[in-house]
Amino acid sequence: MVKLTTVAAAIVLAMSGMAAAAEPIEGSWKTASGETASISKCGSAFCVTLKTGKHAGKQIGKMSGSGSSYSGEITDPANDKTYSGSGAVSGNSLKMKGCVMSIFCKSQTWTRL
Repeated sequence: MVKLTTVAAAIVLAMSGMAAAAEPIEGSWKTASGETASISKCGSAFCVTLKTGKHAGKQIGKMSGSGSSYSGEITDPANDKTYSGSGAVSGNSLKMKGCVMSIFCKSQTWTRL
């Protein structure tokens, strides 16, 4: 009986840790240009902030969603233009897409660090 109680307690602890796990999009990512971007919770969304490179410290996006699908806005730091954006997480890859009028889109794949 003691073993069964210990196993049950271990399962409950493991499951409670899973419930508090971060969303798949959160973390540090290597961008297509080789810079590092950090994605973290900010309010009810996720903020994308550059950590290295010429535009280090600049927030370049804000997205909402969960699981593997996110949407919001993404800013090109080179020209400071903001586009409707989306992100799709697949394992250690994040496909970021920015669009103008939902017709002209540009995509790049980031890799989890």
